[in-house]
Amino acid sequence: MTSTEVRAPLVARAIPYLPLGLFAALGASLAYIVRLPCRTGGWNDQISTYTNFCYTDIYPLYFDRQLATQNPYFAEVPFDKQVEYPVVLGEVMQAFSWIVRWLEPDQVAQAVRFYDLTVILLGVSLVAGVLLMAAVAGPTRRWDPLWYAVAPAVVLAAYINWDLIAGALSMGMLLAWARKRQVLAGVLLGLAIATKFYPLMFVGALFLLTWRTGRWRPFLVTMGSTAAAWLVVNLPFMVLAWDGWRRFYVFSQERGVDWGSPWLFFQNKGWPVLGEADVSTLGMASLAVLCLGIAVLTLAAPRRPRLAQICFLALAAFMMTNKVWSPQFVLWLVPFAVLARPNWKPLALWQLAEVWYFVAIWLYLLAQPPLSRDDLGIGDDTYFTAVWGRVITIGIMMAFVVRDILRPDKDVVRQAGLDDQAGGVFADARDRFTLASITR
Repeated sequence: MTSTEVRAPLVARAIPYLPLGLFAALGASLAYIVRLPCRTGGWNDQISTYTNFCYTDIYPLYFDRQLATQNPYFAEVPFDKQVEYPVVLGEVMQAFSWIVRWLEPDQVAQAVRFYDLTVILLGVSLVAGVLLMAAVAGPTRRWDPLWYAVAPAVVLAAYINWDLIAGALSMGMLLAWARKRQVLAGVLLGLAIATKFYPLMFVGALFLLTWRTGRWRPFLVTMGSTAAAWLVVNLPFMVLAWDGWRRFYVFSQERGVDWGSPWLFFQNKGWPVLGEADVSTLGMASLAVLCLGIAVLTLAAPRRPRLAQICFLALAAFMMTNKVWSPQFVLWLVPFAVLARPNWKPLALWQLAEVWYFVAIWLYLLAQPPLSRDDLGIGDDTYFTAVWGRVITIGIMMAFVVRDILRPDKDVVRQAGLDDQAGGVFADARDRFTLASITR
């Protein structure tokens, strides 16, 4: 901004974002309404929880992780009953458990209050994430975040777990990077990784674009800030509550194949190799192959890809090769999918697949032991149509993003005259290294 430019008042700058904030608040409210059958007592009956499609981890974990009586990570409980989340979420759980213990003497009433307080925070996180995403998208694509605000799969999955907190931090990181505030971007990325582990995939995206552009100083400043922020929130628990702190990492490593993962299909059908080998090894090898492909694409593309495109591809690769693919993981991908390629047709197709999976998983669990209600649930083959529906529709979106990278004239964002709305120091940067430069 030059000395002759006058910055508009804050209120004037905020007005364009107001409708998006209201839509996000509507999405948060609809997500609460979806779970009202459980909120009014249905959580105490597993069949009712599944038939009303209103499951959440928030309510049962209040009891199962002893939040009514003890603090996460320091609790005197068996190792498998420790809180299995990174420390930011553990401390959110602890703070709210303190509040509800003070408000309510009865544990059941405490658990309901614990859910309500958590939902308020998650609703605020959704609104914040939508507004931050709108700032990243810029005035030419300001309405794209409606997909994050009120998409059906977002409404259905919003309050299953605490993922929306990491979503807001991730969008904040992306905006800080776009505004060339590398220290803030690093701090927010470190906190996001200390909330849910998936934002770690964005480090690879930043690294690849740094390699291509040669903008190493901003990258190193961001990574240093990321490491510092992560250590600040983790180190006290590593020192004072080692067993509780490491529960998340041990659980992630030792967890077997679980619901939603394509590996479950291969195991269920007894496929050779894919259904028999160690899933951790297969998953890591598959992710490594996909990440290598993303790296080659980034360095070989005729024009530098946008940051959101690489973040989307990396995150989608992580989800598709993971040992578990829970319904709420859709919240991770929606904002990056929209920023990468805001085209409504493949997004709508993917949303249909996510809604079908959301319905299918609870019907499938009804038919599984210990409930074994075949009259209410669905079988393996029907369930796996939902698993592959997500894989295929995300694969279609990935293919379109790859096409846009290889043919930048097809990128609808760049057709608006932008280079990279989230690129920060990458925007309009010259190439310093590409695979083509090796042969010159």
